[in-house]
Amino acid sequence: MPCGCAPAKLMTMRSDATGEGVTTKMKTQLKLAGLGALSASLLAGLPALAQDMIQNPSVEQMATMVNKGDTTWMLISSALVLMMAIPALALFYGGLVRTKNMLSLLMQVFMIVSICSILWVVVGYSLAFTAGSPFIGGLSKAMLAGVSTGTYAATFSNNVYIPEYAFVIFQMTFAAITPALIIGAFAERIKFWPLMLFVIGWSLLAYYPIAHMVWFWAGPDFLVDFPADMGFLWAMGALDFAGGTVVHINSGIAGLVGCLVIGPRVGFNKEPMPPHSLTMTMIGAALLWVGWFGFNAGSNLESNGITALAFLNTFVATAAATVSWVLVEQLRHGRASLLGAVTGAVAGLVAITPACGFASPGGALILGLIVSPICYIFVSTVKKMFSYDDSLDVFGVHCIGGIVGAIGTGIVANPSFGGQGWVDYTVFPAVAGAYDMGAQIMTQAKAVLLTLVWSGLVSLVLFYVIKMVFGLRPSADDERQGLDQTSHGESAYNM
Repeated sequence: MPCGCAPAKLMTMRSDATGEGVTTKMKTQLKLAGLGALSASLLAGLPALAQDMIQNPSVEQMATMVNKGDTTWMLISSALVLMMAIPALALFYGGLVRTKNMLSLLMQVFMIVSICSILWVVVGYSLAFTAGSPFIGGLSKAMLAGVSTGTYAATFSNNVYIPEYAFVIFQMTFAAITPALIIGAFAERIKFWPLMLFVIGWSLLAYYPIAHMVWFWAGPDFLVDFPADMGFLWAMGALDFAGGTVVHINSGIAGLVGCLVIGPRVGFNKEPMPPHSLTMTMIGAALLWVGWFGFNAGSNLESNGITALAFLNTFVATAAATVSWVLVEQLRHGRASLLGAVTGAVAGLVAITPACGFASPGGALILGLIVSPICYIFVSTVKKMFSYDDSLDVFGVHCIGGIVGAIGTGIVANPSFGGQGWVDYTVFPAVAGAYDMGAQIMTQAKAVLLTLVWSGLVSLVLFYVIKMVFGLRPSADDERQGLDQTSHGESAYNM
């Protein structure tokens, strides 16, 4: 998604980067995963087709390599991801808070999507998906300069492209929903406009750099001649098909930092704070599940067998995590809850996100079964032990689930376990690479650590600066009255 996603590279002219050859050392470093389109097994026969492929195609040649089915799928996937934010996430979060704060959660999510979409067009796309440094792109495509109906974005297959606008739209939905995930960690106790300022700063300093590091590269037709065109974590060989690091760990650690800096809700651990509408939460969770097919399967950037695999894995892992969470509750409390079922579903969706295009369906099932007990420990035991008020368990589900999925990707991608392995794009056409599971797991761990440190520090600085200058939380009286009225002068329900 932002994803194991996208190589949107200079789809017009190549005038940047050096053309130095790819060394053996770089080939070793570039464990550039089977990020989509071509599995290791399918790649085996590709060298024989080399004479039919065009290396470094021109824009005119790219235009002949666009398939209407791929384009249609990407636009549908973009709509599905937007649905994940509004209305799905808004309803999921809104149902979990108290009645007096329902409308404020809806407003926060709605406005974050709007602001981040604007920011993406102004500078976000350029910073995330143009050449610059290994850590951040440049401003050559600010305001989408140079992007038109006649420019194209690469996929993960040699000589397969989609319209660049389709790629811009798809990535925009990721940039919009990721900051919205953060707000659940400190729901019911933050001022509206300071939150919007944080979202802008965090997008610029955390989301765009991490997206660039994980997903930016020259594309399969250009990487051989332009080996310097890639993000830091992509070059390291980190696998993230649809956003385990970029979306979930990134937002989850920011949420934890926010809830610690802002402090607990008034009455936390002293008075009951039950969800006001699990009906709304279940509707939101169901819409998230449906929308996530666009999130994960869309991250392949094409409509083919790997797309279907990512779709199936998303389905299977989510179902397994739902059942797993409910079984843990049954063993622990003697009964199963709807809240536990929907929380487990989200944990499964999070965990399979980085692995969906790499794992076998069996691997996805195991990943789903494993993630729920781990997340359950964090949202119950660990949170209680350290007494932090992560209102809607953003850290316990998104960050921890994202870590489980990111590390687990190194295991389930192993061809010995039925996984897709990785694709070596340092040769043209691309070929299957030899899989080293131990090395891949270490690479995954490094990507997780970098994301935690980068986003954690950025979030800490932003929260403290905004707290000192504008203040982050309303008065205790306003908080007790509820943010619906004190922040927006409205109520979710008028009865």
